[in-house]
Amino acid sequence: MNDKLFFVYILTNSNNNVMYIGMTNDLQRRILEHKTKMIEGFTSKYNVNKLVYFETTEDPIAAISREKKIKKWRREKKNRLVIENNPKWEDLSLKF
Repeated sequence: MNDKLFFVYILTNSNNNVMYIGMTNDLQRRILEHKTKMIEGFTSKYNVNKLVYFETTEDPIAAISREKKIKKWRREKKNRLVIENNPKWEDLSLKF
């Protein structure tokens, strides 16, 4: 049995108007990479480093599928997912 967790997560910027959906097997490390802009790209360019949503699974294929599914959603549906779980759009990474 796989004892590893995989995370699908949503990041936003300080005023919550840009979203990034990602997937990783180490959420703390990945969020640190976003916050310190270790990797050039979309999140570093647009200062997207506030973790507002994440979910876990033990199945890497399910995580990849879920990431792709959420990416296809309209912005309103992504917003609802965040609001249902994090109504104040708090930075969840500050809690770990």
